[in-house]
Amino acid sequence: MPQLQRETVQIPNGDLEIAAYVSYPVTLEPLPAVVVVQEIFGVNSHIRDVTDRVAQLGYVAIAPALYQRLAPGFEAGYTPADIQLGRQYKEQTKATELLSDLQATIDYLYGLPQVKQTGVGAIGFCFGGHVTYLGATLPAIKATASFYGAGITTWCPGESNRVTLDYTAQIQGKLYGFFGLADQSIPSEQIDQIEAALKTHQIEHRIFRYDGADHGFFCDRRASYNKQAAQAAWQEVQQLFATTL
Repeated sequence: MPQLQRETVQIPNGDLEIAAYVSYPVTLEPLPAVVVVQEIFGVNSHIRDVTDRVAQLGYVAIAPALYQRLAPGFEAGYTPADIQLGRQYKEQTKATELLSDLQATIDYLYGLPQVKQTGVGAIGFCFGGHVTYLGATLPAIKATASFYGAGITTWCPGESNRVTLDYTAQIQGKLYGFFGLADQSIPSEQIDQIEAALKTHQIEHRIFRYDGADHGFFCDRRASYNKQAAQAAWQEVQQLFATTL
């Protein structure tokens, strides 16, 4: 395992300073970068752990706080109260601001001497899975791993006349989607809709469906953690980033 440098930084985006957790191998070689996008629970211990895991693969990994405008420093666990609060903040986000914050994160990465400026990857979970699908429309994002992003076919943050699926034609790079077939928040017909849209618009993609896996199956802090599905998905994520970035 490489030695990691870890730090909390501030990403400038106009008048906003976005807190972010950064982790990267200690090396003199420039590295590709990956943006890690949080669940509704903020940049908590699980997201920091995923960021470290990505860094150990040889990337500069960064997890920006999506709720910076609403609740600076917010991080939570997985109790019913935590879920209620996290959802409340999620409902107040806007696609334009989320995309702006992702672009500001990319700009920050490109300002680091240890980052290759040849395109970045993104990985997101839960609400972050939805946000990474939206963020895949940014030109710099070459590879996206979207985990169980609920609402892609039914909702878009802050918009009343479009759903996030409507942005599929604008996706710039390769997208992998990961879904659990026991996830009641994303019915199978919605997964089929996502796959059909990606095919229609000729987006390079793969959709993975895991029998018996529920929402949050990748998170080992949640009761829904499914080790077999999580390990299988992680292998696909590694392949995606290794062959694209």
